[in-house]
Amino acid sequence: MIPRRAKSWLIISLALCLFAGGVWITLGYNRSISSELPVLTPESGKSPAKNGAPAPPESVQSPTAEVYSKRVVEYHMDVKLNEGNKLQGTQTITWTHPGKKTVNELYFHMYPNAFSSADTTFMKESGGKLRGDVMPTDGYGSMKFTDMQTEDGLSLLHRMQYVQPDDGNIKDKTLIKVRLPKPVKGGESITIRTSFEVSLPKIFARMGKTDDFVMAGQWFPKLSAYEPVGRRGRTIEGWNLHQYHGNSEFYADFGIYSVRIRVPETYKVAATGFPTQQATLKNGEKVYQFYADDVHDFAWAASPDFVYAEEPFSAPNVPGVRIKLYLDPAHQDLKERYLFAAKAALTNYSKWFGPYPYATLSIVVPPKAANGAGGMEYPTLITAFGADDTTPGYDLERTVVHEIGHQYFYGMVASNEFEEAWLDEGFTSYAEDKLMEQEYGLIPNLPVQSGLITSPAPLTQPSWKFDSQNQYASNVYTRGKLVLLGIEQQVGAKTMERILATYVKKYRFKHPATGDFQKVVEQVTRTSWADYFDQYVYRNGMADFAVEKINVSSIEKDGKKMYESSVTIVKKGSDFPKVPVRIAFEDGHTVTKHWDGHEDRVTYKLTYTSPVTWAMTDPLYDIVLENRHMNNFLRTGLDEQVKSRWNMSATKLIEAIFGGLSW
Repeated sequence: MIPRRAKSWLIISLALCLFAGGVWITLGYNRSISSELPVLTPESGKSPAKNGAPAPPESVQSPTAEVYSKRVVEYHMDVKLNEGNKLQGTQTITWTHPGKKTVNELYFHMYPNAFSSADTTFMKESGGKLRGDVMPTDGYGSMKFTDMQTEDGLSLLHRMQYVQPDDGNIKDKTLIKVRLPKPVKGGESITIRTSFEVSLPKIFARMGKTDDFVMAGQWFPKLSAYEPVGRRGRTIEGWNLHQYHGNSEFYADFGIYSVRIRVPETYKVAATGFPTQQATLKNGEKVYQFYADDVHDFAWAASPDFVYAEEPFSAPNVPGVRIKLYLDPAHQDLKERYLFAAKAALTNYSKWFGPYPYATLSIVVPPKAANGAGGMEYPTLITAFGADDTTPGYDLERTVVHEIGHQYFYGMVASNEFEEAWLDEGFTSYAEDKLMEQEYGLIPNLPVQSGLITSPAPLTQPSWKFDSQNQYASNVYTRGKLVLLGIEQQVGAKTMERILATYVKKYRFKHPATGDFQKVVEQVTRTSWADYFDQYVYRNGMADFAVEKINVSSIEKDGKKMYESSVTIVKKGSDFPKVPVRIAFEDGHTVTKHWDGHEDRVTYKLTYTSPVTWAMTDPLYDIVLENRHMNNFLRTGLDEQVKSRWNMSATKLIEAIFGGLSW
């Protein structure tokens, strides 16, 4: 999922003003830095206005024989969208035990219950806000089982119990335990039949209903993931159980989904996978039948207003995929921009990370009023941000590119986003930047982005352990991306490409952990990365290299007046190799040193015909993991009290601004 960028103009503008002012005051010159500010794309990017011709029917497809994952679950579902905000559904679920221990219960995620009251864990942690959207006062929703039976017809309704393993909040009903009448041994399967009802909330956090638009994400009772020994470093197998938290996203086992969706006859439906037959009209309903395999979730969206378009596409590592657009009418003239971004993403990601194995990729553009459903990823289906009547800047492309990147790290690699969100969001943000620079010439402003990280935290801590949405986003998205760039700076772009390609190839459909990625880095580079991962991943490390002091004295040497200067550089944060240090003399001469950055400090002594006038660490702002640039520069003779007071004031101001803005 991509965080909203509604405040990015303000953040970057303020940061650049303060940053430029600091450099002007202390250094006396301005440095131009490429910015990732959105720029209006040319009008030529628009497609011609529609000519009123009816949209072609959606193509139908058939399952293939290829199997990519261990298909632990199989869902057969039938769901009906009733008038108002109600879903009525039935499920037949078959679960095949992937471990060895005998299991006596099943666990289901009941995600819509996160929106059932102000007392749920999600609402308490988020404050009823997500990415700038606010929960409507009358927008609550919920889910309940109306029936659950074994294959033999034995009711399990009396065997249910809501559990709260993370915080003990008895008012949270997002995870339910079902005690089984007989145990399931390793390798055995069990089939359960259920009926359920959903009252859709008003959209503000990924799912719900607004006016006639429906976003059914996390809409059905979903089995929790069961982790065998060895997955993600587990030594004892068992269920991975978490509630729905304010910062968390999702994690589940791979399987097969066959889903029948019934909507009012004026609606069009977009969904994970593909339709296996043309939609039919019956008794005032439109009936769709969708199928998807080797996926770990199923989502769908519906609206009577969708403007539908479809194009076949293939590339060297994309054997054949149908790109499907479900556009809000406000963006129907932007079809070509969505298609170009999707094709660029599929082409490059499949080249970098391996083949895209699915037959479809659907892009849903919600209406402006349903923006809370935008900027989200599901298997083979993504959502753009809500459409309005203004011509959007490159955030349109950036959102599409980012969400398609999730098809790899969230979709195929399938990390545990409850516990290690950076393995999806950080990796996807890294890939997004690479593609946006290559295809659109947008260079990320890394010094400003690193400056946003005012409260670094360990990347492997559970998502709900972060102090706020802002701290969560700045770490798992931005710091996670910068950690990858820090590796790239040390090994080079080509080796980094090999690291990521090896990682994705090895762990497609296997749910890896951070330790698995570290092993790949070490295998490819044939060196230990324990110190780097310990500081920047498992702990909250950031680089901070400062000019501590400059001393200058005059001497006589061979009858000439010379100057002995000493420049002391100090490490205040984590290690980083090859720290550049630029030393400038009064006559304009400069010297650049490179410090290995392992000791606490280093002093350079220089004898020259001119005195040192200033020194600066990382003068080109190349160290991507340095987030405190205020102490990089020191001018000879600048009053220490004045320098410290100005630096601290500016730093506190920036931290206050960034800390007060949520994503």
